[in-house]
Amino acid sequence: MKEFNTTAVCVPSKHYMVDVTDKVQEIKALVDAGKYFTINRARQYGKTTTLNALKQALIGQYLVVSLDFQSIDNDVFENGATFSQAMARIILDLYEFGNLSIPEDTREAFEQLNNSDVQKVKMDDLFRIIKRWIKQSELPLVLIIDEIDSATNNQVFLDFLAQLRDGYIKRDTDSIPAFQSVILAGVTDVKHLRAKIRPSDEHKENSPWNIAADFDVDMSLSVDGIKGMLDEYELDHRTGMDTSYMAKLIFDYTSGYPFLVSRLCQLIDVHICKVMSQGEAWSRNGMDEAVKMLLSEKNTLFDTLTKNINSFPELKLSIRSILMEGTRMVWNTDQNAIAQLFMYGLVKNDHNVVKVANRIFETRLYNLFLSEEELKNNVFSSEGSLYKNKFIENNKLNMRLILERFIATYTEIYGPLKDRFKEKDGRELFLLYLKPIINGTGNYYIEAQTRDQTRTDVIVDYLGHQYIIELKIWRGERYNAEGEKQICEYLDYWNLDIGYMLSFNFNQKKIIGVNRVEIGNKILFEGMV
Repeated sequence: MKEFNTTAVCVPSKHYMVDVTDKVQEIKALVDAGKYFTINRARQYGKTTTLNALKQALIGQYLVVSLDFQSIDNDVFENGATFSQAMARIILDLYEFGNLSIPEDTREAFEQLNNSDVQKVKMDDLFRIIKRWIKQSELPLVLIIDEIDSATNNQVFLDFLAQLRDGYIKRDTDSIPAFQSVILAGVTDVKHLRAKIRPSDEHKENSPWNIAADFDVDMSLSVDGIKGMLDEYELDHRTGMDTSYMAKLIFDYTSGYPFLVSRLCQLIDVHICKVMSQGEAWSRNGMDEAVKMLLSEKNTLFDTLTKNINSFPELKLSIRSILMEGTRMVWNTDQNAIAQLFMYGLVKNDHNVVKVANRIFETRLYNLFLSEEELKNNVFSSEGSLYKNKFIENNKLNMRLILERFIATYTEIYGPLKDRFKEKDGRELFLLYLKPIINGTGNYYIEAQTRDQTRTDVIVDYLGHQYIIELKIWRGERYNAEGEKQICEYLDYWNLDIGYMLSFNFNQKKIIGVNRVEIGNKILFEGMV
């Protein structure tokens, strides 16, 4: 029976996977048009799986030369000669161990190049053989190179790109044989390689790959695509799940990030189904457990995320500002920090505003930033942990008591609010207080639509129960009434009757504490700091 896969390439005959036929056809249209382009997406974003499906779609109409630079040793890029001989060996291996068809005279030419004195070999020798091969081939040749990131830090690769660029230009101007299409896949945007290798001003943004066509294919997975995968799983396992509901739930957490989609499904299938019935595992309860497991595990995607954040202090400050302060950053790829954050898959363009790519990344990053504060022995984290047992009754959170104790702790430590206080300060301190209470049992996330300088909704999932807490700065009775209306509407969306509000009030005559307010059929516990 098939299984969910989160390592290497997904194979339709072995794995449950989203049908990417539509995306493959979009990419094939670029190949048919003779475009050279780069598929640069973040780690584990389905590039290799998509390329494998594309290769199958091209076979018969094109001769596909598919390479993977991840298997090439670094010393291959020492100079053009060693690189050319290595490329000859890789192509010969595709002939001998794969299914690549090569004319006998072309194969002999590659073997002769590989066996030549390295001192006499030039990269031009490699391309002369390729040109002759293209000229006599009945089918147009398409070159696909995966994992190009391992090659992007050296001049030899730039020289290789320059040769490809020269062929691209001369195929139309001088009728010189050249590849029908060249596809480079990796995280790095190859158009900016020159800046990375030669940081001097005269070379900045001057990559030979400036011939590349824009690649605008959306490689994230849609709700309908996820549902199709779950429908196939359901036919095999008969769990009774609502595949439409679960697909939407998975998408809400992942925004269609392929690895995260597969990993959540894999965790439910392999682990959650062992401790719950299949029906419960493939429900909201099972998803909450899978999200908790995913957020707490160490995997290559999260390792890459943390490495990129810590390696670029400017990026870390930008992300922290978006999450903790509700900073609104206008989308501008000319701004280096935004361009890098996008390249690494950390952010997305949401109506021309920079947003963290998905809810899983958001919560993981919140946990990272809050843990850094916890390491400073933050008193709010300590207080939340100290009173943890008092806040849990019959496997439910006593959120009213949590608000009361947080307010008391804040008042005891800081006293009256100061004018310099910002909404983000309250958000961070409340999350520091809340995190040790739910840690290991519940999840939380910040509702993206309400994260700004005026209002933040914290959604807590704890043992199958949801709690909505609105955090805001007090701006008068009229604004508070609007806030009450908004949270009641949000409670309707969640099918909840009880909600919570926490206001940070600068008025001297305010009454500190928590009040119970009834609005229609809703009950609000409104806390005032």
